[in-house]
Amino acid sequence: MVDNRYATALVIGSVLSLLATVYLSVAVGTQHWYQYSSPPRSNATELRDKLRDEFINGEFGEKAYTTPMFLLNGTLGLWWRCIMVPGETHWFKEPDPKMEMQCVSFTLPQQFTPKYKLDGNNDQEDLLRTYLWRCQFLLPLVSLALVFLSGLVGVCACLCRSFTPTLGVGVLHLLAGLCTLGCVCCFLAGVDLLHQYSKPPEGVVDSLGWSLYLALISFPLQMMAAALFMWAARSHRKNYTRMTAYRVA
Repeated sequence: MVDNRYATALVIGSVLSLLATVYLSVAVGTQHWYQYSSPPRSNATELRDKLRDEFINGEFGEKAYTTPMFLLNGTLGLWWRCIMVPGETHWFKEPDPKMEMQCVSFTLPQQFTPKYKLDGNNDQEDLLRTYLWRCQFLLPLVSLALVFLSGLVGVCACLCRSFTPTLGVGVLHLLAGLCTLGCVCCFLAGVDLLHQYSKPPEGVVDSLGWSLYLALISFPLQMMAAALFMWAARSHRKNYTRMTAYRVA
């Protein structure tokens, strides 16, 4: 028999875990982790066409996609890089065309491509930035996998009618929360190092995007869910031990 307090903690923890999973999944799949806003330029049309062709059709390289992002109001995600360009109109040419976002995804081999120093010595690999880049997209996947595994453990616990595996569910959520926090820290550190090697042009304003905030929100939700699961498991175990000792006595 499960006390109502423990059952309530399990329900609240499950809801928090579900919200954290949804937020983190949306954050991983969207491209608004970091965004740039650039001022209008006099030669905007020629420069925009050149940068767009280089961004979409050019060879993959950090310098090749960061410069268009700086100058064309771009955004950066874990799996995407985007720029803002005028939309195509088939009937007439608007004096102020509507801007639309064009995105290019990072392939899996590109995610593992080493990062190099951008101070003129492109033959020297930057190990810190390389591993920060790899960790920033691996850690959220590990976090989601841990939450999925904890869900399987919880289902098995319900089928076996046992409260003991709930402690394992809490530990898995704790590890998932740490992975989520590590992903955000790696991303912010990587962007900061990128700006040290390749500074945005004068007038370009950079800011955090809403996808990053979703990942930040999912971290405390996972930690709160972990605390509730672990508290319910330990408290129920102590209560069960005391009841057993009382009945024996």
